[in-house]
Amino acid sequence: MALDEILSRLGPAATTVLIDGRSGSGKSTLAAQLHKSWADSVVVRLDDIYPGWDGLAWAAEHVQRSLLEPRVAGRNGRWRQWDWAAAAPSGHHEVEPGQRLIVEGIGALTPAGRALADLGIWVDADDTERKRRALDRDGETYRPHWDRWAAQEDEFIARFRPRACADLIAVLTAGRFEFTAPG
Repeated sequence: MALDEILSRLGPAATTVLIDGRSGSGKSTLAAQLHKSWADSVVVRLDDIYPGWDGLAWAAEHVQRSLLEPRVAGRNGRWRQWDWAAAAPSGHHEVEPGQRLIVEGIGALTPAGRALADLGIWVDADDTERKRRALDRDGETYRPHWDRWAAQEDEFIARFRPRACADLIAVLTAGRFEFTAPG
């Protein structure tokens, strides 16, 4: 299955795609590719929401409660941005209910969140490759937090089983995503 097949699977009425996976798996790359192909979509990155290095659980709840649930009810969804340099919130952003939305980041895909979206995708990658990609991307800023963040990922995965909530599993190989059904 290719990205164009994903787009046709969404159909014209679809408004919400959730992309989840562990750090360095390729979520941002997939979100960028989907955004480029899915006309008039907006991407919300959980990296812009997590309230610091211990904020994965808070961000997962915030996305569901403040962004996804209001949109399904026909109201604007909101998300709070985090300023990493200032270590403080830095304003709210709104997304209209009919706006095409891609939510990308670990914490995006839970059973309750999946029920509020048109498609859920889990992005998989080998642990060694994920770490290499993440540290190549974020360098020394991320290195001291890798284990701390991985522990939060483990907790989130054990609690919500996002891979099991996914409609599709994506794996980035040689710059191209391959999609399969879970199972």
